[in-house]
Order: sequence, then C-alpha cells, then structure tokens
Amino acid sequence: MAHLVVRKDGRIDVRESVATAKGPRSRTLATFRGALTPEVIERAAARASRPVDPAALEARAAALGIAVTTRREDRAARDLLAHLRRGGAVDPVLVTLLRDELARAPSAPVPDDLADVAEWVGVGAERRAEALRGLLRVSDRILRSRAPVREKPASSFPRFSSRKGRRR
Repeated sequence: MAHLVVRKDGRIDVRESVATAKGPRSRTLATFRGALTPEVIERAAARASRPVDPAALEARAAALGIAVTTRREDRAARDLLAHLRRGGAVDPVLVTLLRDELARAPSAPVPDDLADVAEWVGVGAERRAEALRGLLRVSDRILRSRAPVREKPASSFPRFSSRKGRRR
C-alpha cells in the first residue's frame, strides 16, 4: 500500500513498502511539493507494484495537512504563458495550430484580479519568495528613511495620583 512521507526540506514522497529477502524496504514512487494532484497519484500508480488507492492517499494527505487538489496541473500551458509574457517568441505555424486547438477547448472569462497577476502564472515558489523578500526590503527602507509620523509630547506637568496621597 502506498503512503506519504514528509521530508525536512518540504518535499513529500509517495512511497510503497516492499518485502525483500533482507527485510522490508521503502521505495519512492513519486516526489512532489505543494498539493497532491491527480498527476502525482498517476505517476505513483505507474511505478507501484501493487494497486494504489487514491482515496487513501488523499485522506492521509488531509490528515498530514497537505493540500489536495482534483485540478490537473497544466504545467506546459503555464510555462508557455510565462514565456510569452516575458516577450518570448513562438514559431508562427505553432501559433496557428495552438489557436485552432484552443478554440475547441472549453474556456472561461478571466477575472480582473487574475489578469493583473498573470505574469506570476507558472512561476515557481522560489521566484515568488524572492519577490516577496524584495518587497519587504523596499518597505523596510521606506520606513527607515522617513521621520516618525507622530511622537507623544512629553508632559510638563507632574502626574497626579489620588491613591498615593490618600490617608487611611
């Protein structure tokens, strides 16, 4: 039976226990980061020596706090979109073929919020983390470069306290 193992570096392995002459061994079927997707389960099932139960893997992932998604990864489409957004070129014949195939595929309108961040589609976690660190550095420099917005003025009068002077 396949099981999940979370590694220290954030990667997650789908493994299978195999009985050998020297005792039980664990064999890695697939490794992934982020969410457990149908592609990961299919990759693990293709390498497994016994049938893989997707429902059991998804339940175990949920118990470990690993995200589970039923959406398929469209890695090639994301990579192509990122390439084109960076100003890359594609062979004109391929453009025509892609248009014809994409015209037949189901589509949905793009929300305005998604259109603004489309350049981040297909970007890896390392690149997003680098951009976030850059934004935090900029905000830190802005905060350090300006004077404090408002300081509380020091009171010139002594503080009165009725409890200290009260007699019993």
